[in-house]
Formats: sequence, C-alpha cells, structure tokens
Amino acid sequence: MSRKLLFFLCCIILSAGLFVVAWLPAGAQEENSPSWRFGVIESYESPEHADRLNVGWTRIPFNWAEIQQGGPQTWTARVSDEQIKAEKAAGRLPVGLLIGIPEWARDESRLPAGLWLSHDNPNNLWANFVREGVSRYQGDIDHWIIWNEPDIGDTEIAHTWDGTVADFAQLQRTAYRVAKETNPDAVLHLAAFTYWADYYAGTEQYMARLLDNIRTDPQAAQYNFYFDVATAHLYFQPNQIHDLLNLFTSIMRERGLGQPIWLVETNAPPKDDPAWPVPNWTLSVTQNEQATFIPQALAAALAAGAERVAVYKLIDTEQDRLANPEPFGLVRQDGSERPAFATYRIAIDYLSEAYRAERERWNEVGQIRVDQPDRTISVLFARLPQWQQAQVTATDDTAVLVDMWGTKEVITPTMGIYSIDLPPARCSQSIGDYCMIGGPTYYLVQSADVAPPTATPMATATPTPTILPTFAPTSKATDPPLATPAIQVTSPSELASLPEETAGPALAGTETPNQEIQALELPGYWMIAGGVIVIMLLGTIFVATRRRF
Repeated sequence: MSRKLLFFLCCIILSAGLFVVAWLPAGAQEENSPSWRFGVIESYESPEHADRLNVGWTRIPFNWAEIQQGGPQTWTARVSDEQIKAEKAAGRLPVGLLIGIPEWARDESRLPAGLWLSHDNPNNLWANFVREGVSRYQGDIDHWIIWNEPDIGDTEIAHTWDGTVADFAQLQRTAYRVAKETNPDAVLHLAAFTYWADYYAGTEQYMARLLDNIRTDPQAAQYNFYFDVATAHLYFQPNQIHDLLNLFTSIMRERGLGQPIWLVETNAPPKDDPAWPVPNWTLSVTQNEQATFIPQALAAALAAGAERVAVYKLIDTEQDRLANPEPFGLVRQDGSERPAFATYRIAIDYLSEAYRAERERWNEVGQIRVDQPDRTISVLFARLPQWQQAQVTATDDTAVLVDMWGTKEVITPTMGIYSIDLPPARCSQSIGDYCMIGGPTYYLVQSADVAPPTATPMATATPTPTILPTFAPTSKATDPPLATPAIQVTSPSELASLPEETAGPALAGTETPNQEIQALELPGYWMIAGGVIVIMLLGTIFVATRRRF
C-alpha cells in the first residue's frame, strides 16, 4: 500500500471518529467541571455515582443529639472528615445541616439551654455547638442550613421544633452571629418550611411570621436579617414546584428581602421498583414517571428563580427502609441505577448554564424556555394522556431535538416554527384536569437569539395551592424528616387566576464559579464531517485507480 493511500485511509478514519464524537451526549464528549447549580443529597454515600452525575453540591447532616450525645466534650459525626474532604476534592460544595438537641442540653421547655442568652455567653449551649461545628469544618464546609421544617406541629411524626416563632428567630439569630464571627466566609441558610402545616391550620405561613419577627430586631438589617439563602423542599409536582417557589420568593420580596432561594430537596419516588415495591403508596409514580419528573422539576424550578436545585437522594441505604415509606434514591441499594439517574445526568448537561428561564406555556403542553449564553433550550412535554404538539419559534435554520435519554435528532422549521409532537403522559396520578407528572421530556436546542441581560425582574405570581398529604422522607432512621408533602393546584381556573408572567427571573448566583460553557451541538457538524468523508473517499478511489492503471 502506498503512503498516499495509507494517508487517505487514516483521514477517513479520523473524519469518521469526529463524526461520532459530534453526536455523543454532551456530558460524554469531555469531562466538564461539576455543575455548581445542580446537586444531590448525601453524595458521600456513593461518590462514584455522584461523579458520574457531575453534580456540584451536596448536603451533610450534623445532628447535635447524635454528635454530642455523650456531652459537650464529645464529637462523633456520622460523616468522617475524610469523606467531607473527598467531596470537596471532587468539586462538590458540601452544605451542612445543623439540627437536633441532645437531652443534656435541653431546658425545661425542651429548647437549647441558654438560647436567649447572648450569642457569646458560654452558657448558650446552641451557640457553643454552632461555634464548634463551624470552626471544626471551616474551609471544608462554609454553607450551613439552620434546622429543618420547624413549622410542623408536635402531633406529627416529623415534628422537630418545640419553641415559638420568636424562639426560632432567636435560634437563627444566634447561629448567624456565631457562624459569621467564627468563619467570615460562612453562608447561612434559612430552614425549609412545609407550607401545608400552616395551610391545614389556617394560619399565615411560618416563613412570613418568622421574617416579620426578625424584622422587629433593630439590628436585623445590619446582619442581613440573619440569613443569606432561603431553602425549599418540594416533591412530586412540577407545577407545585414552580408556584410555591414563587410564593416563598414573594414572601421575601414583599418584606424588602432579596436573598436567593435554593430547592434543596425534590423527587418523585416510584412505587413499582421490584427492588423496593411500595404497596401503600400515597401518590402513584412509576419508575419511568420519576425519570420524566426530574427534567420537568429542574426546568420548573429554574423558571421560578431557584438558584440551585438538588435531588433527594443519591442512593438507597439500609437505614432508609426503616425511615422512608418509598425509595428516594436515584441509585438502588445494590448500586444499580434507576432510570431517573440517566435523565438527571442529561438534564444537568443541558440546563446547567441557565441565566434565565421562563414558563412560556402551561396547559396541555409544558413549555419552559431556558436561556444560556450560547444557546436557548425549550424543555417540552405533554401534560395530558394524549399526544400533544408544541410549537416553538425558530431562531435558526436548524435545531437539535434531544430526548430525555440523550438521543439527538436534527430538525428544520416550517415557516419559522418548530412543531414537536409530544408523546402522552402515562398519568398514573392526575391532579385536577392534568397529569401530576408530564410525558417524556424533550430539549429543543437552538443557537442563542438574545444577549444575556444585566438585570431581570423577579416573578411575582402568588398562587394558593390545595394540599395532598403524603409522607416525608428522612435521611436515616433517627433523623427528623427532611421532605415536604405534595401540594396540589386543583384546577386550571386556579392557574388562570395567577398574574401574567412576562419574563423569567434572572438566575444570578450567590457565588460565581468558573464553569466551562458547553458548546452548542450545531447541526452543521454532521454535514461538515460527512463532506470531509466523501472528499477523502473520492481521493482514496482516485489514488487506488492510478496505482491500478
């Protein structure tokens, strides 16, 4: 074989390789840095799976009742220092959760002894615990969530807080002052609230009452009203996620507070996994519906202005079976992945670089536009158990349609419109006139048609959802519950009564990490690669023919 012929054959092989690489899923083409926006709870339970997801943050519980069960001189954490450092080394931001009271530290009201003393008084035992935790993990853990769902009443199994709203404001105030003095880089999160506890009680939302109490403190403004980030736990319904995140945000904005909000827990656990069947389920979800829920929930959260989102949780453990009625893990206890693991991985690939998102259509079709620096992605799915069609205005001559498993297809518009046929939702659980979880999700990827804005007003919708009770997951058998029951909007008329949405909120972060921007999979790539292959093939034939004759 001549050198020329060998050269041309090598060119053909190289071109074919480039053609294949151009069509690999975005996350498979290169190892990008972890997505700072998306996380998974308890990633340290299976770091290799967290690496595969490419998540950029996690939550680690620090239950005071466990850690210092033997007294103030002890410190026995469930998660080791080595595990925490490994999370940090893997590019995942650890967020600590401080909760619980050991019996020796309770006063006669079952609150932390000395809670109302000054934060620097050695007899304020809660202050001492916060100081020890923040100091011990400084540099490895700088984000701290203070408590969890204090609004749940003492007759409920998920009850965690015995004090008043004023007592909880003092708990938050003390933690904030201590943490900031101990570690100036500390970021303090407000606890997540359930919403439904106050709904059933007919009382004003706990978050509103807490913030009103804090605002009476003459020093509150000096200390950022004692929190830097708000927190939410919302499950099962993409519609609920959007509406209640807007509600929590509006509670802050109405009081002149501009803190961002994180969706720290979300999921829709399945009932039909043979590895963990659920005979007495509360809301009907199949494994495939859990897989479709993930991208729908992420897009809905972004459209409501959530700065970060995490899925509860990474992997099922033996303790989970004692604490949770349903399997919340993206990974089964034996290490095998549920379908939702794959769809979360693809969603991270396509949604991580969002700077703005907007819910453009929300009737028989769910359509959420996610703007990114180099591309615009329309997240599309049917919300009824029949075929639907989404229509998206074209910004280019071609686009890439990606299903939720990562399979790509180049499509072209007709008269400036992309018409996307959407498969029906399985609809094993309906909510009002719509399916609780939509059908298979698609990403329509187009080149960006607008420049990133310098500022975008926050969404202002303040819905009044109706509740469907469900159980709440806990991370271990001894932990307080960390999940929020499902909340329902009962009818389309209730949705229609909401204020008109004009633009999605800007998604600026409390941090600005250096994140690699994924290149848009331009549909012209395959044409270029195909042309190169044809040219090289013709050249090879030409050389071979000359040698023969």
